[in-house]
This record gives sequence, structure tokens and C-alpha cells, in this order.
Amino acid sequence: MSGQSSGCGFLMSVVVHGDSALNDQEKELNQRLRRLYPAVNETETPLPRSWSPKDKFSYIGLSQNNLRVHYKGHGKTPKDAASVRATHPIPAACGVYYFEVKIISKGRDGYMGIGLSAQGVNMNRLPGWDKHSYGYHGDDGHSFCSSGTGQPYGPTFTTGDVIGCCVNLINNTCFYTKNGHSLGIAFTDLPPNLYPTVGLQTPGEVVDANFGQHPFVFDIEDYMREWRTKIQAQIDRFPIGEREGEWQSMIQKMVASYLVHHSYCATAEAFAKSTDQAVHEELASIKNRQKIQKLVLSGRMGEAIETTQQLYPNLLERNPDLLFMLKVRQFIEMVNGTDSEVRCLGGRSPKSQDSYPGSPRPFSSPSHKASSSQPHLPGFDSNCCNGVTSNKSHSSSPHSHKPCPPSSGSALPAPDVSLNGSHSQQPITSSDVDMEVDHFTNGVTESSNGFLNGSSKHAAEPDDCDADMEVESTHSKRQLCGGSQAAIERMIHFGRELQSMSEHLRRECGKNSANKKMLKDAFSLLAYSDPWSSPVGYQLDAIQREPVCSTLNSAILETHNLPKQPPLAQAVGQAAQCLTIMARTGSGSCAFASVDDYLH
Repeated sequence: MSGQSSGCGFLMSVVVHGDSALNDQEKELNQRLRRLYPAVNETETPLPRSWSPKDKFSYIGLSQNNLRVHYKGHGKTPKDAASVRATHPIPAACGVYYFEVKIISKGRDGYMGIGLSAQGVNMNRLPGWDKHSYGYHGDDGHSFCSSGTGQPYGPTFTTGDVIGCCVNLINNTCFYTKNGHSLGIAFTDLPPNLYPTVGLQTPGEVVDANFGQHPFVFDIEDYMREWRTKIQAQIDRFPIGEREGEWQSMIQKMVASYLVHHSYCATAEAFAKSTDQAVHEELASIKNRQKIQKLVLSGRMGEAIETTQQLYPNLLERNPDLLFMLKVRQFIEMVNGTDSEVRCLGGRSPKSQDSYPGSPRPFSSPSHKASSSQPHLPGFDSNCCNGVTSNKSHSSSPHSHKPCPPSSGSALPAPDVSLNGSHSQQPITSSDVDMEVDHFTNGVTESSNGFLNGSSKHAAEPDDCDADMEVESTHSKRQLCGGSQAAIERMIHFGRELQSMSEHLRRECGKNSANKKMLKDAFSLLAYSDPWSSPVGYQLDAIQREPVCSTLNSAILETHNLPKQPPLAQAVGQAAQCLTIMARTGSGSCAFASVDDYLH
């Protein structure tokens, strides 16, 4: 039995380590493909990653994750030729696409072809012999363009050589490389939607494909940079017409409306003054929206909801789905330990969960993650009952904080917060939220209010209590609701209320699949001992506050009959949509015309 047990253990170890190696290889492949082809949306147009076991002739054998191809036919006549296509065609959004094939063995005669073919082309042939088929053959070095008659092109290739095939989807050409050196243009006027293809004809021929699983021998990224420069130069040279003054005026209006939309008060005022424009929203209104945005982006959802109801009394009543979304986010922030209700009960989350950059990033890419090393903002300390330091106490003594009553004994009970957002406590006033909105410029706090880029002037000399808490939070593991049992109980009670609210909404307004999924995902966090590392842990990332903040901000703007989205954001969205349409219609230049390149 012990022999069997050790044998099973060894086998299990091999399987586990094998799976780990495969995962690492897959991760490396994904990273390389994202770097090479950032404009490709693989949910719509997947990239070729291997040869297709379904789209091949019977004389072709596949192995090693369908990357190795070997010939298993008779190899007596050209009728014994066999080819295989990749799993997917080359997406136009690649702009420039490249793959390599290493000759493991040239076999008996080295009748091998490497190239491209359209869906439906006969696989009982070498690439290049039929219409919409293109190939470079190893036995004679000829290129074959939809014809059985080849043209002199390059050197022959044999065992050990690495042949690359590059498709330029901007000018619809193709060139090959041998051992890292370009052989020049082989084909022009290529049709769209071609598949990487390889063909073999005699026994013993074996080749391996590299679709990005490993670094390429040829420096394809240098060639891509060359074409990116060309496309961007074309964009820069695009004529804007003779009415340059009108363009400038329109752009200035778009920038001004964008600054107002995102509540950049000081910047909006300064920009409007320098360009002789009027701000189409009262300054007090902008500051109110800024105050709410700051609360949402710092994870203090309970306060954000309460402030919204104070400043815009009927907004959330008229938008029950919006209120539900805010409440679900509040539940998530409770799990995170950042919502004031759980912070106030004695829990404290790690620094990475406590603070968040002040300004939204409406144009940031989906793959961009929020920084996990944001400094803790002393102005948003948990040492007062609503999670903020009062303005008066801060100004009188930078280190004096109102202590939160202990969560045990007969002191502070869990606050009774009903799901319409009304607290049994006294409503907070504008002085409770120390925003210093006059001093925010582009969401970055100026030094005049005691902070500079999220760091306190007094950070070098914290009091003993704060210092102990900072050290503890830095080294401690993230804990549910900040580690407080009372906070966990409050979160569970809040979750029950949230479930009741969901059922009430369903009865009153009918089924809503988005709300159902939102609640399910939020509750799923409790199924894991470490929610932050779980498959649903992305919800706890601070960047997930941005869409909530944007939706609430748009709803508030609608109450003032202002546009939900600023024209600048609409223009950027329109440009991005145009690039998507270009990709779908086969215009490869979209790959090198990223909107983000011009925004940053």
C-alpha cells in the first residue's frame, strides 16, 4: 500500500506541476498577444493560437497542444499533399500579424509549404496551389500565389530553419523571414480573413508553429513600430480646414463642459476665465457633486447616499434601480472594510483599501488596475464616528480626532440604516465632510488644505495612536469588514435588508437580470475566506467604484437638465466606435490609431 501511495503521490505531483507549467505558458502567450495586438477584441475576433484538429487533411497529424504538425501519408505523388489551417483567421485589427514555423525535420524530400489560405480551400494540397491560397515552399524556395506554378522568391529551407510569415493588413501584403531575416514582399493584394496554413507532402516531415507562445526570432515589434509611426503621421497631417478658429472654439467648449461634468471646480473656473466662456452650472452645484464623488471614490457609500438624499431629495426615490446599485456597492464596501458604518464599529481595513485617488478616470482602459499602494489620507481617518475628521478639529489640531465609541458593551449599537438611506443618527452636514472643495484642482488636493497629492503635511509626525494603527494595518492581512465582529454582524444585517429590497423591487418593477446578477456577485464574496483573492474579488478593487460614481453623477446632472455625458467623452466614444467598425470591415490601420495614444 505504501508503494502504491507514493506512486500516486508522485503521479499527482507530476499532474500538478504539469498544470502549473501549462498555466504559465498560457499566461505568457496571453501577455505577448496583448502586447502585439492590443486593438484586437478576442471575444469578437479570436487570434490564431494553434492548428485546427478539424480543419486539416487526414494525412496530417497534430501533437504538443496542436502546435506540432507531422506527415503520416504515403508521399508518393502531389496528390498525397496535406495541409492544416489555424483555428481562427487573422483579425484585421492586428494591423500587422506574424507567426513562425520551425522545421524539426525536412523528412524525405522537404516538400513543405508555409503560408495562408481562405476558409474552404482544399486541404489535400500545399498552400499556394489553389485560389485564395498563398505559400512559400522549402524544396525550391519558390512562392506560390493561387497557382500551381511558382515564382522564384527566396532560399530553400530545411531542418533547423525558422520561417516566419508576416501579413500586413494595412497594405494587404505578405513577406517571409528566414532565421530572423526578411526575404522581402512575396504577395500583394491579399484578401481579408486568411488563416495561417502549413502543408507537408513526404514522410518524416515535422514542423512546430509559434503563434506567440515563445519570443519570435524576427524582430516583428520593430516592424510594427515603423508602421505605427506611419499611421500616426497620416493622422497628424489630416487637414482640419480653413476654419481653424471655429475648431478651437468648439474644442474649448468641449473641454470646459468636461471639467464641469466631472466637478473640477477650480480648473473649470480658471479655464472658463482664460477662454472667455461661461460655466453653465452654479459653482455650489458643482461642489455638491464633487463632494458626493469624493465619498463614492473613497468607498464611503453610506455617506454618499445620505449626502445625495440631502442635496437631491427626490433623486433616489425616482430611481429605485440606482439606489439599489448604490446599496449593493455599499455592501461591497462593508466587506472591504471601507464603508463608514463598519469602520465606525472598530474595524479598520488595510491602507490599500482605505483611500482612492480623488478624480475619476473616465478614459482609462478596462485592463488598468487601481494602485494598491495609495497613501492613507489622514483627512479620511476612521477615528471619528462617520469615518471623517471634522473640519474644526482638523484646523485646530492636526492630530486631534474625535474617538469612536467602542463597539462592545452597552456603548454604540449598530446604527439602524434602512434601505432608503435614512439614518437614525443626526444627518451629516457639509462641515462633516472635510472636502475643501475650493482647493481641488483636477481632483488633486493642493497643499493649502493640508494635503499634497494625497499625502498629509503632518505625515512625518503622526500621533502614537495613528502610528500604531498604520503599522498594524500595513502588516496585517486583509480581514472581512476590517476584522471587527460587530462590523461583520452589521454587514450581515445589511445584506438581509438588501435581499428584502431586491424582492420588493422585483414585485414593484418586475424582474431585472442586471440587479439579480449584481446582488448575487456581491453576496458571493462571503463564500470565500479571502474575498480579495477570490474569482469575484475584482468587485473589491477601488476601480470598480468609478462606474458607480459615473452613473450617480449622470443622474444628478439630469436633474439640472444637463447632459448625462460630456461632449468630449461622446467624441472619444465615437472615435473608439469608428475604430471598432474599421476592424470589422477589414481596415488594418485601426490597429495603430488608438484613441488612448492621443489622450495620454
